[in-house]
Amino acid sequence: MTGPLALTLALSLGASNQATPTPAPIEASLTVKAGEPSVKINKNIYGHFAEHLGRLIYEGIWVGEDSKIPNTRGIRNDVVAALKNLKVPVLRWPGGCFADEYHWKNGIGPRAERPGIYNTHWGGVVENNHFGTHEFMDLVEQIGTEAYVSGNVGSGTVQEMQEWVEYMTSPATSPMANLRRRNGREEPWKVPYFAVGNETWGCGGNMRAEYYADLFLQYGTFVKNYRGNTVQKIASGSSDENYRWTDVLMNAAAKRMQGLSLHYYTLPTGNWQKKGSATEFDEDAWHATLKRALRMDEFITKHSAVMDKYDPEKKVGLVVDEWGTWYDVEPGTNPGFLYQQSTIRDAITAALTLNIFHRHADRVTMANLAQTINVLQAVILTDKEKMILTPTYHVFEMFKVHQDARLVPTELTTPDYRRGDAAVPAVSSSASIDATGKLHISLVNLDAAKPARISVALSGHAAKTITGRVLTAPSINSHNTFEKPDVVKPASFTTFSRTPQGLSVELPARSVVVLALEP
Repeated sequence: MTGPLALTLALSLGASNQATPTPAPIEASLTVKAGEPSVKINKNIYGHFAEHLGRLIYEGIWVGEDSKIPNTRGIRNDVVAALKNLKVPVLRWPGGCFADEYHWKNGIGPRAERPGIYNTHWGGVVENNHFGTHEFMDLVEQIGTEAYVSGNVGSGTVQEMQEWVEYMTSPATSPMANLRRRNGREEPWKVPYFAVGNETWGCGGNMRAEYYADLFLQYGTFVKNYRGNTVQKIASGSSDENYRWTDVLMNAAAKRMQGLSLHYYTLPTGNWQKKGSATEFDEDAWHATLKRALRMDEFITKHSAVMDKYDPEKKVGLVVDEWGTWYDVEPGTNPGFLYQQSTIRDAITAALTLNIFHRHADRVTMANLAQTINVLQAVILTDKEKMILTPTYHVFEMFKVHQDARLVPTELTTPDYRRGDAAVPAVSSSASIDATGKLHISLVNLDAAKPARISVALSGHAAKTITGRVLTAPSINSHNTFEKPDVVKPASFTTFSRTPQGLSVELPARSVVVLALEP
């Protein structure tokens, strides 16, 4: 093998002055039935999550109008540009666990008069509440996204939630709408998605499913649709494999909700007390991370089956509004700030997960990566005025072509990638066709060391031109830093050729590839 692929493989295996033999490639096959598109891949699957946590809001987004960091009304210009480039469809705020201690009236009015809040969940810091409802909705408008607001059920009242929705969305002459006007916003905002509580089985109140189901019905009754705005109400769903919670909520309240949430985080060790390092790990930890990330398919499949009992027409969306990798915090940082680096391993897990969401597009209507900036599997990292894009960012940018495209049926035959007794599929894939007829195929090679050769049988699409992009890295823990921000970034991909059946594609080890086939 010669050319760019061989060079990439040699570098990835640590070759220096002495050449390293290229491992024999994995052999896989993929059938793409482009002429049989099915459900639409909801663009909201590519949503993000911005909680008041660590340096996400303060520094990551909000720097204040007097900051030397270029900003528009206090919001960082570089971050807005980066998120606009991702075509972020929906942004969840203000939490997370933070949401159930957040009282929205403390975050409106003149900033100098806003009372501070002690963040009991994340780092024990006092926030000045300078970033509140008006600032969040300004961010939403600057990015060109939609708002997903999480309401306070854990420590808030029904009246408080009702008044917040009125404040944000009512065009009437009413107390809360008039208060909004006095605070500088004449026209109401659009808030298409509203969560009635968060993790009510845990930090949102440690409730029983039956008790929360009653609260959802009560609180949700007062989340009103004002003229010009229709709210989709999202119920607080379960975490991981708590299928009973889903059963209780669907049985009691399916007809009153438009979405039910699901949370799942990928831990390399599966141990919350010692999750593992974000950057210092071996191939066994790499493999264990991918194996746990792939459990998302299991959880979605089984929760969907429960939902099907009560909602066979799939009117209630499954909203995976917290997902991503979770490691031990970076050494020397505040443990409550959940700051971690992002490597090519995180890019692979993101691509795997998005492929899973695509395959379940009939039920999964939204997902929100945790979290946008400086927290967990962030797409952006900042250090004061500096900003870098993570490998995960690049996957979202490469995959944005699937937003609102129609899922194309595929059949993948792949060998396993093994470490000891543990096995995962060596290759992951999905495909979609957009409104212009352009076909996109996403391919992921999970193997840390071996390239993959994929025979693609293509039907129902006559591709006149084919282009590709690839994301790979020199080593399994390669990542971008403020000193070296472009270690992991997309490049042009050319190691494919046409065949009588379709294509032959050769993926580097540990890589993500997106092919674009234009009719």
